[in-house]
Formats: sequence, structure tokens, C-alpha cells
Amino acid sequence: MRVPDYISPVVAYRAWYWDDVGVKSFCGERWHPSRSLAATCRRLVTVAAHHFHEAPKMNCTCGIYAAKSDADLRTAGYTGFGIRGEVYLWGIVVEHELGWRAQYAFPKNFLLPLEVLPVSMNILELRLKRLVAYGCDIHVVGNEGNMPLWSRNAGYDAAALDLLVQRCKGWYSRRQEERRIKRGDRVAILGRGIAIVEQVNGRWIQVTLWNKSALRIAREEVAWDDLNVRWEATA
Repeated sequence: MRVPDYISPVVAYRAWYWDDVGVKSFCGERWHPSRSLAATCRRLVTVAAHHFHEAPKMNCTCGIYAAKSDADLRTAGYTGFGIRGEVYLWGIVVEHELGWRAQYAFPKNFLLPLEVLPVSMNILELRLKRLVAYGCDIHVVGNEGNMPLWSRNAGYDAAALDLLVQRCKGWYSRRQEERRIKRGDRVAILGRGIAIVEQVNGRWIQVTLWNKSALRIAREEVAWDDLNVRWEATA
């Protein structure tokens, strides 16, 4: 059986890890915006040089993997662990039941599920900047389907950007509410023990220690400690 050499690219489906640098395969191999990914056979590292072959080979497992459809990608268990999208495959391509192994590959577009997007606007902005460098269309995947986020011809879509900004603002609002001290919260009074907040107003916080001692503390003296994950104050 002859392995076909594809000049026109095959469009397939993949998933990637997404970080502050860009995207990479689940095996850890980085995909660079400026060049296509070329497959190599990792098994050949431990064998003699005369066994060298181009990847992929029919009777080997080497090559860049991609699924034939988004459904096949789900069947293979590659969704839910990052972002996904379409990818171009060309060169030597070996066909399998659910997908292909290819010699060369480059992303065609990216699909970003809302649940994997960072809630920090600074982190999100950095990651999107890295993703745009690939020059591929980017879509946000929500409950109502795919929403265009960025394209080479039109840049960012205002509606999608607004959705992401509001999502980040909502998270910050909830976090600020969680960080607002209120009645019933516990406060570590350094050198005295753990106290329970009884009353809170604009200037003062009244707390009760374990021995029923009551203390009144200025609000600016109570701060959240991220390391210990608690409210703390000096007596």
C-alpha cells in the first residue's frame, strides 16, 4: 500500500494546549507562528542511523496526528483539555479510520471554549496576542455556537470582545464581593487568635474572640492574606 504525498493540504481537526507563549501539542511540542510543524520519528533516536525514515511511515506510529472531523476528535478524547480547531496537513499523509498522520501541519483556525479562557484580562490579552500571531481565524465557542473573535481581514470583532470583557469584569466583581469582609467572617488577630466578625460599618469592624473578648478594629487594619487564605489584623 503506497503512502500518498499530498501537495494540496488536507483539512483536519486538532486540539492544543494554550499558554502565554502560544500553542503546543499534548506531547509538549511547540507550534511556532512563523513556520509549519515538521514531523520526525522519535523512535529513531535509539536506533542506528541507517534506519532513518521520513515521518510518517506506514508501519510506524510517527507523524502529526489530526482527526477527520470534530466528532472524531471528541471520540478520540482530545476535547476538554485546551483549545481546538482546524489544521492543514500536507506532504506524506497516512490515513486511518478516525484521522491522519502527516508530515507537515499548520493551524487553519482556532476555537476557544469559553470555559478555558482566562478570567484575568491581562492574561487573556497576552494569550490572544500570541494566538493572533499565527494569522488564523479565531472563534469563541459558547452555548449559542461559534462567535468570530479575530480574522486576518477584519481584526477583532467588537461583539466578541465585549463578551470577553464583560466575562472578566463579572469575575472581578464576584471576587471583590468574596473579598469584602462581612458579618460571620473569621479574622486572625495576630497574637490573640481567631475572631468572628459581629458588625461592620464604614470605619470599624467589631469582632469577638474565642474567649468572648470584644475588639473594635479599624477597617484599614484588616487585610486579606493570599498566602494563608484568610483575613488578618493586628490587635
